[in-house]
Amino acid sequence: MNANGVIDHITDWLRDYCQANQQQGFVVGVSGGIDSAVTSALCARTGLPTLCVEMPIHQAHAQVVRAQEHIAWLREQHPNVRAEAVQLTPVFDALLAALPKPDGEGALQLSLANTRARLRMTTLYYFAGLQRYLVAGTGNKVEDFGVGFYTKYGDGGVDLSPIADLTKTEVYALGRELGILPNIMEAKPTDGLWGDDRSDEDQIGASYPELEWAMDLRARGMAPGDLADRQRVVLAIYDRMHAANRHKWEPIPVCVIPAHLRG
Repeated sequence: MNANGVIDHITDWLRDYCQANQQQGFVVGVSGGIDSAVTSALCARTGLPTLCVEMPIHQAHAQVVRAQEHIAWLREQHPNVRAEAVQLTPVFDALLAALPKPDGEGALQLSLANTRARLRMTTLYYFAGLQRYLVAGTGNKVEDFGVGFYTKYGDGGVDLSPIADLTKTEVYALGRELGILPNIMEAKPTDGLWGDDRSDEDQIGASYPELEWAMDLRARGMAPGDLADRQRVVLAIYDRMHAANRHKWEPIPVCVIPAHLRG
């Protein structure tokens, strides 16, 4: 991949889209991970105002430090970058106290993880509405269209998706060219929604390179053939998540009323 060419292409695409839609800039939620680091760096390269928002909710300390260091680094490189830190832990705790508690602990924890993502989405759109900015999504291709590893109307609630046609491996390639800080490049990918250090691989059961292999296999319509045991496990994980989360990326279904019922 021509990483520099891709960087220039996305930068131009972001600037052109923003200006064509008469918006003033971008807002990006910065988590301390590679996807949000690359996305915010690409937005900053447009020269348009770029607001980086840190939104910790019972966040692991290492994630907070990485986010702060990335924002500081980005502001040194680009005078068009501003930063906001919104402490959402009290908001989350107040909402949790007001909600009824179900019997099943597993369902509760997953629902609360998604609630964190939706609180952050609401915060980003607050700033976007004030400034006439676009909310830039940070999802990559495997997350957004492979296994659906994101929260519907949470981190999936965005105005445009600059890196959604890039695999995780390709996002890292852009990160190297952009000079993203080593502590972010070397950190285990995590969604940061659980208040601990569990990684994406811990949750999914497969690494991003493994998921990229499975996604490519299915995209090319190839028969699995003679697979190793681990490959069979990975393919099963991919197929299950792809089927279960398809509703996230497909258009919202509309119930069309037949003409004869309208009278």
